[in-house]
Amino acid sequence: MATKWTPDSWRKFPIKQQPDWPDAAALESVETRLASFPPLVFAGEARRLKAQLADVAEGRAFLLQGGDCAESFAEFHADNIRDTFRVLLQMAVVLTYGANCPVVKVGRMAGQFAKPRSSGTEVQDGVELPSYRGDVVNAMEFTAAARRPDPERLIQGYGQSAATLNLLRAFAQGGFADLHRVQRWNNGFVARSPQGARYQELADRISDALDFMEACGVTSETMPQLRSVDFYTSHEALLLGYEQALSRVDSTTGDWYDCSAHMLWIGDRTRQVDGAHVEFLRGVGNPVAVKAGPTTEVDELLRLIETLDPRNEPGRITVICRLGADKVDSLLPPLVRAVAREGRKVVWACDPMHGNTVKSSTGYKTRAFDRILAEVRSFFAVHLAEGSYGGGVHFELTGQDVTECTGGAQAITEHALADRYHTHCDPRLNASQALELAFIIAEALKKERDGTARLAAAS
Repeated sequence: MATKWTPDSWRKFPIKQQPDWPDAAALESVETRLASFPPLVFAGEARRLKAQLADVAEGRAFLLQGGDCAESFAEFHADNIRDTFRVLLQMAVVLTYGANCPVVKVGRMAGQFAKPRSSGTEVQDGVELPSYRGDVVNAMEFTAAARRPDPERLIQGYGQSAATLNLLRAFAQGGFADLHRVQRWNNGFVARSPQGARYQELADRISDALDFMEACGVTSETMPQLRSVDFYTSHEALLLGYEQALSRVDSTTGDWYDCSAHMLWIGDRTRQVDGAHVEFLRGVGNPVAVKAGPTTEVDELLRLIETLDPRNEPGRITVICRLGADKVDSLLPPLVRAVAREGRKVVWACDPMHGNTVKSSTGYKTRAFDRILAEVRSFFAVHLAEGSYGGGVHFELTGQDVTECTGGAQAITEHALADRYHTHCDPRLNASQALELAFIIAEALKKERDGTARLAAAS
């Protein structure tokens, strides 16, 4: 690992999961233009997120991270942004009320465009073309023109991210997130579902509590926390030329921040300690996450944490485990024990989506709700048994009424997947399924917190 970091020092390191850009000069021109654009987020916001994640690392709060598998240009619409934001608000209310702890809300939004692929090419009917790597790189259509990586798409991705962030800030601060609107978030198909009815009961209890508080003089005007929320963005830092172009020196601290998002993560395919992605992210001040899949070795994880967080700052590192429902019990405990033994302060989060992806009998890639739930439950059970704190969840979800994951209270079958299968990449939970999981997680989190409290009292 290089001793001196610069925004472009990653270019001297081996790098994986990059498009084969056909025109290097065009790519350089786009990156130069991006470097002249305004930052999408600000260093102070990233620092505030890190402080809140420090509370998660210490067991005082919970991380809810969710959003699209891969944002698309075609589905870019204010209603879609609103609906995803709304379901995350609903989930956060359920978790806060049920588990009695603050929830840190982070969206996979406003930048989650690029996707790693298991193969650089795809073959259909004997024709081989570059794989689809997300709308910010190329298009889904299986033609040579569509699959040709085009750096101008990075500019379009920046513009869509800026517009999405603008709307998210308006929703978070402009009254939409006011707790007095908690019942109005329960709209559309979710309100007609079993989870919608359960949410309505919770919303009624919150509204009664708010009425009591208002009678005592506590209103949205006297307590701003009731009318607005902190909402942050995140994405996988995959295309490092884009990330470098949007990195800025913070005028307050003199430190570098990647201003494309508040939080960045390194994927399971790009977490090489001596690779370019780790080299880049070790030098920026943002909170950073690392995806830990089934092949993650204990020594490797410890080296990653040491490299990315040499000062052991609470809130700096989140370990997002994506192990698969049948592997959590055997693979997670050694990782948890090793990190605890080294005295490392990290946020442990569960991604129950990526390790449970299968192809259905009807040919659609899908994820079974029961398998997702099983991984979540095993994750919390391991942390409870180890005396650790399972502090977060990471979901691919949408506020739309899609049929991409089977099961749940809606009992979506494999044959029903074709009804509304809209994802551009991996299958997502719909709003009803996501809300159903939130109620289950709230119960598990309450159990975990109660168990941790008993352990602390016994010691």
